[in-house]
Amino acid sequence: MDIDFSLPQYSEIPGVGLFLEQVSKYINEVLAPLGEADLTGSMISNYVKKGIVDNPVRKQYSRDQIACLIYIAMAKNVLSLDDVAVMIRLLKESCDVKTAYEYFREEFPSVLKAVFENREIAAKTSGSELKQISRNISITIAHKIYLDKIFKQLTTEDGKLLK
Repeated sequence: MDIDFSLPQYSEIPGVGLFLEQVSKYINEVLAPLGEADLTGSMISNYVKKGIVDNPVRKQYSRDQIACLIYIAMAKNVLSLDDVAVMIRLLKESCDVKTAYEYFREEFPSVLKAVFENREIAAKTSGSELKQISRNISITIAHKIYLDKIFKQLTTEDGKLLK
């Protein structure tokens, strides 16, 4: 099984404010190849209410907010929402959203490819503890995507094993 996936560069994320439904549609399209897409407007509103994502300005979401939401949409499948909130807060305290997003965007495809090719993921001993945590989250997300795709191949629509 093989997968070729990349996240949009920070500069490719829409810079003009997007409304709630446009944001969910955009993120779902970006993540569709992973099978992870299912971010709804009510989920986004919930993240805003919980303070995980900043409030939209005039009901429009900025590039920073969309980048955070892409990360949240991926991480929420392997972390509790409270842990996602802690990670977002730690990242924002450490660097700007663009830097954090670009690190994740650059790291994730290579980790995903290694998981799908059943290759050992090389340990990185340099970098901050926060980078190590972020890398481990990427690895966990990649393994979850891999397992979801494997189990989807092994079962029928009603959950029975294929012969």
